[in-house]
Amino acid sequence: MTDFEKLFIDNRDFIFKYLMKLTRDSSLAEELTQETFFRAYMNYSSLRDKEKVSVWLCQIAKNTYFAHYNQSKKLDCVESQDLQSEENVEEIFIQKEFSQNALACLHKLEEPYKEVFMLSVFGGFSFKDISTLFGKSESWARVTFYRAKQKLSERIK
Repeated sequence: MTDFEKLFIDNRDFIFKYLMKLTRDSSLAEELTQETFFRAYMNYSSLRDKEKVSVWLCQIAKNTYFAHYNQSKKLDCVESQDLQSEENVEEIFIQKEFSQNALACLHKLEEPYKEVFMLSVFGGFSFKDISTLFGKSESWARVTFYRAKQKLSERIK
């Protein structure tokens, strides 16, 4: 058994559950899990710290999910464009601009704030799960999340 096969067997259920929390759709989570491990296989040589393989895989899964989400969002936007009235266009534009600004601020956050925030908010992970992933205490996860929220709110304003 190769190292990557062992990595796959040890982490496939964890990554599937992580993607289930993000997608709330088992067939989509399964598809994204396959895509995640395909990307992990293609970039396996870039894995520096074998001890933090679950964090590395979560990062790949999160990026895979966002890529899928952005692609489906573009398709939905094109399909629903004809259905929108002129009154709603301005409101939708303002909301979209705010969302893009918030997401840009989130991506500019330094690690581990960005990762802890995304795991908690988008992944639905508990602070206990996050602390286990990083090998830190639960209070560390709480404080890091709190600081990430503070930094985000400062940058968004």
